[in-house]
Amino acid sequence: MCSSVVHRLAPAASREELHWNDTFWESMQDAAVTENLWQAGAIIPLTITDLADSGDGVGRYAGRVVFVPNSVPGDELEVRLVHVKQGFAHAQLLLILEPSPHRVRPSCIVADKCGGCQWQLVSYDYQLQAKHNQVVQALTRIGGFELDAQVAPILPAPEALRYRNKSTYPLDQRQGNVRAGYYRKGSHRLVNLNRCPVQDERLDPLLAQVKQDIQQRGWTIYNEQTHRGLIRHLGLRVGRRTGEILLTLVVRNWDLEGLQDQAHLWLKRYANLVGVALNRNPERTNAIFGSETRIVAGQGYLEETFADLRFQIRPDTFFQVYTEQAEALLRVIQAELQLQGSETIVDAYCGIGTLTLPLARQAKQAIGIEMQPEAVEQAQVNAQLNQITNVSFQTGTVEALLPQLGFSPDVILLDPPRKGCDSVVIDQLLKQPVARVVYVSCNPATLARDLRQLCLGEADRGEGRYTLQKVQPADFFPQTAHVECVAFLTRSP
Repeated sequence: MCSSVVHRLAPAASREELHWNDTFWESMQDAAVTENLWQAGAIIPLTITDLADSGDGVGRYAGRVVFVPNSVPGDELEVRLVHVKQGFAHAQLLLILEPSPHRVRPSCIVADKCGGCQWQLVSYDYQLQAKHNQVVQALTRIGGFELDAQVAPILPAPEALRYRNKSTYPLDQRQGNVRAGYYRKGSHRLVNLNRCPVQDERLDPLLAQVKQDIQQRGWTIYNEQTHRGLIRHLGLRVGRRTGEILLTLVVRNWDLEGLQDQAHLWLKRYANLVGVALNRNPERTNAIFGSETRIVAGQGYLEETFADLRFQIRPDTFFQVYTEQAEALLRVIQAELQLQGSETIVDAYCGIGTLTLPLARQAKQAIGIEMQPEAVEQAQVNAQLNQITNVSFQTGTVEALLPQLGFSPDVILLDPPRKGCDSVVIDQLLKQPVARVVYVSCNPATLARDLRQLCLGEADRGEGRYTLQKVQPADFFPQTAHVECVAFLTRSP
């Protein structure tokens, strides 16, 4: 908790300078409209009472919502309104008049600037409360569920820092210096980093040094305004159990002079570095990776141990960033399903088989569906590595392949991207219900939307086919507002 009572964050008049006596201070909120304070530039007092899923603190002023970055529930603040709408506004924090008991000192010196984390100044216990509440609110307000005990206590992370096994940094160049980091929130202005307290500490030496190597080589940095320059991103990935590291440069085209020599120098310098890769992304896009990856030196994958299985993980394929928490969530799924070895499982959105393969060992048969051909190839390799023969993988979209299965599996596992399931997938599950559905989600809002369709149906038709048994939140992303959860559904009578 911060020690001083008043913290100066930006030039502003104090309460004494403005001659705000107690009576006037208390009456200001009621007089907001008549005093014409609901406009950009106005300075107002505000008490933060909640956290938004964007990471901002939330307060209410004259019955309207105000969002404030870098604030914590319980903070008494002085803020300046910046973007003002009829019913809400975004504000800039000027003064902390009384800090919240949940406010802590951030572990990162640029936590108030960098957009990579939103909650480093929030105590970890309160982060967990906020994430649990985020799931409950989504299920009740969006999903329309009347929850009793369905939402279990959130699974806390064993470590709230140093957990990320992958980081991908945009690059820029200022005054001749190559910089890597994350963007300020709501902007494309880079905050330069030499270390990051949420990534695995074994990646820090590479982050600091590789920037200098790029600069010394004279390789140009991509400019998104002019669509010129070569290097767009620096990607680093580490096996938490093995320590093996991959380094990837995302480029606009392949023409990096001297790359072979530099790649071999990197392999010699870093004992745990097993491969250097180049990914080409020639498009004007916010997407990080393009469709082509070449191995420059070493091997094109790192090996990792997950759920007592060996996995090969390439630079550009999906793997959960918190290895230990992904294992914890898998154990919850296994405990809930209690597979007997006679079941057929379909793992939709299966990726490289991270969940498919551990579950296949406990089932009669497992089928994985994945639209990315490279991920399917990896999943097949991982099955062979672990001598798991009762599993097959199909390449294509879930909405196209699920209706073609020709049978109803005993269990279907859904793990879609943040946008949730395509409506075709929901319709198929309603037309041909499955005995049990396991839905893994990183977005409580889209989870709640899809569960509403599966369990409650449309309000006027009541076409739901499932009963929500349990939701288990898990903290995969400490220091951020993101939360992972898994929902368990059974077929309704």
